[in-house]
Amino acid sequence: MKKRKIIVDDLMQQGYVYYLTEPLGNHFHPDFKPQLSPKEMLALGVFGGKYMTDCRGEFPPDWFTGAKLCHEFHDPGLNFFGVNASQSLSYWRAKGWIYDEDPRGWFQWYCRYYMGRRCPDDVRQIKRWLAIRRHVGQLQKHCQPGDFSCRRKQRQMLLHWAYDSRHI
Repeated sequence: MKKRKIIVDDLMQQGYVYYLTEPLGNHFHPDFKPQLSPKEMLALGVFGGKYMTDCRGEFPPDWFTGAKLCHEFHDPGLNFFGVNASQSLSYWRAKGWIYDEDPRGWFQWYCRYYMGRRCPDDVRQIKRWLAIRRHVGQLQKHCQPGDFSCRRKQRQMLLHWAYDSRHI
């Protein structure tokens, strides 16, 4: 695959450049097996619809067809489970979870990884994704299969991490 240059110019990054070195949605690390694509996540409703409203030019236009977005404010009603399962960006920064090149956090990293970018932060982000799996076990232990009223916040959080909690 020929490297493709991406130049980012949005509210959080101006002039940031990265390269796509892998095909879209392919050649993932063998331990990284997300159940949802970024397009599917946006269509289901994640992050209160606020996450990707100013960076459409960076990603494929079809990701935004049917996406549940709200440019004005974070609206938990747009989330699949209708609850707020997010921490603020300032909280994530204080915890040291934000990689400088992805100032919006894990989902931005995932979108770029899915697009074909590979970067020094990949191993750390994949480890974080793997650690979230413990919540799948908690749902399986405490909820009946398909009971969307059981642990809605935890189910929504799993959607934010590309785990399809609708099937637990």
